[in-house]
Amino acid sequence: MHFKLVVVMVNDDKTDAVVQAAREAGATGATILNQARGEGINVSRTFFGLSLETHRDVILFLVEEHLSRKILESISEAGMFEERPGTGIAFQIDVEDAVGVSHQVSELSHLVEEEV
Repeated sequence: MHFKLVVVMVNDDKTDAVVQAAREAGATGATILNQARGEGINVSRTFFGLSLETHRDVILFLVEEHLSRKILESISEAGMFEERPGTGIAFQIDVEDAVGVSHQVSELSHLVEEEV
């Protein structure tokens, strides 16, 4: 079984919706890293030296490759990435090898068979 790593950087108020959408699309779990910071095209505004940027979370999903595109699209929709610029981004990376996921392989096998 081959996996992809889906990496999501999202405003923290969208984290729960993104994780829920990913689970509904076939993701079996997530790792959430809180309080990330970043900038896009537009630099964050400041007020008397205080930043007005929103808190962001980084969410990592290790997903089966046949489910990855569906999960990525569900994340984008839940996070409203295309409708509201600056809300967040998501991308996927090929994973060469993974350990510690053998307990998920049987469950994922059933999901992948239904999808393919």
